[in-house]
Amino acid sequence: MYVALNTLLRDDELPDALDLILRLAECGADAVIIQDMGLLELPLPPLPRIASTQCDNATPEKIAFLEKVGFQRAILARELSLHDIAAIKRAAPGIELECFVHGALCVCRSGQCYLSYASGGRSGNRGRCAQPCRKPYSLVDAGGRVLARRRHLLSLRDLNLSDYLGELIDAGASSLKIEGRLKDAAYVANIVAFYRSRLDEVLQRRGLRRASSGAATAGFLPNPDKTFNRGFTAYFIHGPARGVGAHDTPKMRGEEVGRVASVDREGVLLESAFPLRAGDGVCWFDQAGELRGAVVNAASDRRFVPENRKGISKGTVIFRNFDHAFFTTLRKSRPVRRIAVTMRLSATADRVLVVARDEDGVEGACCVTVQTPPAKQADAAVETIRRQLAKTGGGDFVCQGVEIEPGSARFIPIAKLNALRRAALNNLSLAREAARPRPRALLTPNAAPYPADTLTFEGNVLNRKAEAFYRRHGVHHIEPAAESGLDLRGRRVMTLRYCLRRELGLCAGKESPAPQGKITAAPPLYLIDDAGQRLELRFACDRCEMEVWLEANASADQENRLPDRQCCSFKASRSRPATGTR
Repeated sequence: MYVALNTLLRDDELPDALDLILRLAECGADAVIIQDMGLLELPLPPLPRIASTQCDNATPEKIAFLEKVGFQRAILARELSLHDIAAIKRAAPGIELECFVHGALCVCRSGQCYLSYASGGRSGNRGRCAQPCRKPYSLVDAGGRVLARRRHLLSLRDLNLSDYLGELIDAGASSLKIEGRLKDAAYVANIVAFYRSRLDEVLQRRGLRRASSGAATAGFLPNPDKTFNRGFTAYFIHGPARGVGAHDTPKMRGEEVGRVASVDREGVLLESAFPLRAGDGVCWFDQAGELRGAVVNAASDRRFVPENRKGISKGTVIFRNFDHAFFTTLRKSRPVRRIAVTMRLSATADRVLVVARDEDGVEGACCVTVQTPPAKQADAAVETIRRQLAKTGGGDFVCQGVEIEPGSARFIPIAKLNALRRAALNNLSLAREAARPRPRALLTPNAAPYPADTLTFEGNVLNRKAEAFYRRHGVHHIEPAAESGLDLRGRRVMTLRYCLRRELGLCAGKESPAPQGKITAAPPLYLIDDAGQRLELRFACDRCEMEVWLEANASADQENRLPDRQCCSFKASRSRPATGTR
């Protein structure tokens, strides 16, 4: 069990955070996921530490540093390519790498998004992101020309790397991560079952063993298209790519049903048949481009009757975003994970021993002293023994074989066999718990150099302990975190590998390459939301990144961004560091 404590902490919160981690260790947690480096300055228990993706785990130098200061695993940034992951593994071979494979994508580099905080005081680094990236924006150039009007230009499709699991393993991934923020139980069951199945296929082809025990059965056929998604993308798994945005809506459209042929009193007639059913949910974009939806009251062949049809006309494309039959099946299913065991029985005239051995080689046994006369019908006795010992019921185990030692064909009452089986399996469960690996990780502070000697507010240093940590590791200039109450007007509030110029086919490097193959910075563009807030987009073409800057004259709710009383008391360095240095 890994527990996430991946948030920035104020000075006054550190004692409670330490107490929580101590209690987690007592409860048997296997690791704690953290972001705030101030925690490493506390007397932590020997609980393995995992660096959250909020640490901006994107470079070989950063991951190598995390390995040196005692992290056992790093959750990598979502935007990395297979090439990036392989380079990180070469630089830091001793640390486990965990990669996102599915779910919502943060358009900004994790831990480097300050737009929500700058706009209204809700910090993503404190778990309170207001998701301004999902809002509609208009895109304009410096001359005021509108390039895109009221679209969700910072909203991305959802990640789906199910076709790249083998490549991720080859690159060095040792763990796969499914994003699940605010997702319901149906989503969790469907997506986890889907990836379990796909991963088992990959492991079997490669002759690799699962890290976990047992085999899981979902009880239904998983399909990621059926639960919430914004459409899928492999993002930048092979480097910068187009087609990753979900500009029409941040909501789920689902699977395309077809185009409307006509609408009349009888309902909506599609151009071609689709197996819609009563209870399904459908949606469509109206003439204004707004997504509308309805429940299907009746359906047959090409015709369906929605509970409302506002905005549906000839030519409208219909989508199904709720498959009633699929969710009914999923709801009735009972996913289980069963661990394979073999049962072995040996019997003498006055003793019976049953041993349960699992697929990991762990054993549980039960031995009783009881008189067992030879069976009059040896074959029938052996069959009875096999049948009773193979009954594992609905528990954690499934019997894959029964071994009966020679000379054990004796008369043993069925009740006694059942009791022996239950006791052996119970003892096996206890033995498995006792044998379960409990990794320990002692923290020995050192002075391994951090990859930079300067940290701006993007270094996310919010407390004195974090400041002490970075100073010990060679960082000389430290600016307090944005959450200390910084005025972010005129500063960068997002750093993205996602580039709107590339996404919209406006890439300056391709349209007008500079002499001698050098790429010059493209002129800025601007995003304007419905409230009139204006964001400047700057393009770092040399590293194929986009930055979002809050304009210096932007209106800001200063009261919302005031720090808590004890938020961060250390002072910023006298010499202001260069923006963006980490």
